This record gives sequence, structure tokens and C-alpha cells, in this order.
Amino acid sequence: MIGGLTSFQDKGSDWGENLLNNVASNTLRHLFTRCDELEVKVNCHPASKLLQGSIDSFNMSGKGLVIRKAFRTEEMWFETDAVAIDFSSALKGAIALKQPTQAIAQVKLLEEDINQAFKAELVRKRLENLTAPTLTELSGGDPVSFTDISLTLLPNNQIQLDANADLGQNGVIPVSLICTLGVERRRRLLYKDVTFQPDNVPQEHHATSEKLTQVLGEILNNMVDLDRFDLDGVKMRINRLETQGKTLLFSGYAQINHVPRKG
Repeated sequence: MIGGLTSFQDKGSDWGENLLNNVASNTLRHLFTRCDELEVKVNCHPASKLLQGSIDSFNMSGKGLVIRKAFRTEEMWFETDAVAIDFSSALKGAIALKQPTQAIAQVKLLEEDINQAFKAELVRKRLENLTAPTLTELSGGDPVSFTDISLTLLPNNQIQLDANADLGQNGVIPVSLICTLGVERRRRLLYKDVTFQPDNVPQEHHATSEKLTQVLGEILNNMVDLDRFDLDGVKMRINRLETQGKTLLFSGYAQINHVPRKG
């Protein structure tokens, strides 16, 4: 690292920013299973403040970032407030905050990546082999699984979701719903106003499918809580979400107590 520091010094007075950019980039890359693109920029004027560990902001932008091997984001961007760091930690290849800071953030998800996420084990285990009485009453006592989930993004923050409900001895029943995405307490994704879509279900299954639709809506509403997905040292919150064509956009902020050590 000393040799690297010398090379930064040789390049001019911006060696400190280059050093921090390099260390921060390496640190953040390790939080993701894969990165197509990742750029980190330290903003500090005048640059001499770096030696006291005072930074105006960190800015990160990335594309094709995969979290926990299964959850892909098309784009992610964040920018911190002013940051106080232990500059000596950067010389050792790490970023250590002297005090917590906040960041504003934006995340873009593609419809195809959301559908892929429904296949992840972390999600499937909350949708399969369910034994709630409201479900086993329809299945004759067998565990029920919701499979083959397909989500379509619609205008005005709405989605259509189609799936199959495996009722064991009572067969497989298609399920179809439309609902509106919302946010509760800035941390929980809500599926509001769940409405059964009879046009996508054979007439003979309407009664059962409508009941399954409401149960599926309840399951989804208890599934996405950001507190379950927080990175080490980072608490995330959503201020706003919006559907735009085949993308879902989130904007919010993060409370950063320390730079994450793991994803």
C-alpha cells in the first residue's frame, strides 16, 4: 500500500482523492456478487481537508449489481452527506467512519430481474409448502405452494401478478391479481387494493382462485421488509417508488453507521 501511496503522490496533489476512490471502489465491489459497472467518486474541496479526514461527499453509481447471488439491480446510485473518516485507515486499504452519516439513493429494477428474484430460495421459501388454515382448507389439508410467478409492471404504480397454486390432492389452480404498489413506514413494500382478475382464470376455478388471490396478497405484504435486507452497518428506507414502462424506480435514503464489511 505504501508503494501505491507513493505512486499517487507522484501524480500530483489529487493523490488523496485517487487513493480514497480506489479503496472505496474495492470495498463496495465486495458487497456485490457481480458488478457490470461500478464507479466511486470522492468530493472534497479543498483537497487538503482529506488529511484531516473531512470529505464533502461520496458518490457511487453502478450498473448490473447483483446482491446475495440472486437479486439484480439494473442501476444503483447514492451520494452521502459530509463524511468524517479516519484517513489513516485508507492507507491500510479500508474506510473507517468517525461518525454515522446519511446518503440519498436511487435504485432501478427491471421487470425481468424482479421475476428472476421470485425464483430465489430466500423468496421461494416464503411461498412454498405453506400450512396456514386459510390455505389447507382449500387443499384438503395438504401444504400449498405458489409457483410459476410472473409479474408485469403497469402504469400508475400498478402490477399484475399471475401464479399457480399447487393444492396437492386438489390440483393446481391459476391465480391472477392486479394491485397497487405502496410503501409503509418507509421500509415495507405494500401490495394495496389486491383485485382478482377472473379473465385469466377458467370459470370453474373462479371461487377458489379468488380466495387464493387474497391469501397471496397477504403473503406478499409480509414479504418485503427492508430491515431483513439491510447491509451490515446500513439501514435503508424508501421515500418513493414509481413504475416506468418495464422498470421500477425506488428513491430513498440510508443511515450509514459504518462502511459495510459484507453484503
